[in-house]
Amino acid sequence: MPRGKHLKTYDFSLRKVIFASSIGTLIEWYDFYVFGSLVTVLATVFFPKGNEAVAFLSTLATFAIGFVVRPFGAVFFGRIGDLIGRKFTFLITMSIMGGATFIVGLLPSYETIGWLAPAILVILRLLQGLALGGEYGGAAIYVAEHAPDDKRGFFTAYIQTTATLGLVISLIIVACTEAILGAEAFNTYGWRIPFLLSGFLIGLALYVRQSLKETPLFDRLKATGKTSLTPIRDSFRSGAWKIMALALFGATAGQGVVWYTGQFYSLVFLQKILKLSIIESSVLVGIALVLATPFFLVFGSLSDRIGRKPIIMAGCALSTLTLIPLFKLMTSSACGPLPPIAEVGACSPANAGVIVLAVFLLVLYVTMVYGPIAAFLVELFPGKIRYTSLSLPYHIGNGMFGGIVPVVATAIAARTGNLYAGLAYPVAVTAMTFIVGMLFLRETNTNRIYEEIGVAPAAAGGSQ
Repeated sequence: MPRGKHLKTYDFSLRKVIFASSIGTLIEWYDFYVFGSLVTVLATVFFPKGNEAVAFLSTLATFAIGFVVRPFGAVFFGRIGDLIGRKFTFLITMSIMGGATFIVGLLPSYETIGWLAPAILVILRLLQGLALGGEYGGAAIYVAEHAPDDKRGFFTAYIQTTATLGLVISLIIVACTEAILGAEAFNTYGWRIPFLLSGFLIGLALYVRQSLKETPLFDRLKATGKTSLTPIRDSFRSGAWKIMALALFGATAGQGVVWYTGQFYSLVFLQKILKLSIIESSVLVGIALVLATPFFLVFGSLSDRIGRKPIIMAGCALSTLTLIPLFKLMTSSACGPLPPIAEVGACSPANAGVIVLAVFLLVLYVTMVYGPIAAFLVELFPGKIRYTSLSLPYHIGNGMFGGIVPVVATAIAARTGNLYAGLAYPVAVTAMTFIVGMLFLRETNTNRIYEEIGVAPAAAGGSQ
């Protein structure tokens, strides 16, 4: 086949791969984060009334459970992905995620079925976490194993935008639903609509993804008998566990904490600590997210040229140095100058532009650490154990280190009475990641993942 014709076919295929992978992952992130976007409402629906703080922290803990189990989903579904294939696995995880989210929208309240309500809610959240543990690795690898070596950071960055866009969509749908129905109707039954919408969205994503084939790299590994029959054992036996540990403490732990501090704790902080309304806080954070999202592609592309490591490390360093000042800026812009230990009344976004700027900078750090991370992790591990080995450090870093930021930071702030005391946790983790990463992390953007099958990406079967 002539070179130009082959590359044109490959480019068309890659656009299709990116679209189908991204739309599915975006919807899964929407499903996962709509829970967090409604955490203040869910606290009143599924837990007993009488102690607002305990109910809120219990709901945050339920939210965090979904993060804590993500590594278990990574192991279970990562093994399936390395044994059977990338496509099959992320179709299963998407179905589980969508089903669990849809059922939350139908779940009776605490007043109706008592403690059975929060018990079922926890089970559904566990299923969401397990599903997401298998989804992200599959989607990132699927795109990466189609992309050219010299543009992997740019093309996988499209997958990286889906987490932020999923959160944005959840905020938009929540805010619009409340605006249309009114606060009272929304708190009574309208909160169920964003969950029920998941059924339609997941059906759409499954339809789009059904047309995809397996990645050409994995097909070649299977055809030549180079896949692993025991990917979990091989990941630890081959010495990849050392690389996984380095990836965790030198990259994904800090990346996860930056993500959930900038994009999620900022929302919790505005709603719960500064007491802005759901609509006000959702709009402010949503604007910042939309403005910052293109920078995932900017930093993903830049990492193809200058490397993944310097960009990720810069994001961690900036977060370490400026998290607390930026949260103080949000407070002063909404409530006026306040001492760290203060009883905050209901504030209003009088200086909305400054609040958006502060959140934008927090999310800009997210794009720095998150934009290149998929390409970085893919390039660290060989194809036969890539799904398992990549998923573990990613989901431990994001699930256990990052996902607990809202509940840990809120609990510390409540315990100490200091508005900013909870930020000590993300600051400590990002500082640790910067030190470990700078000392021990090696660059990966020169790695050529197709060398193990001896074929360039287009020649590996990129057309579909």
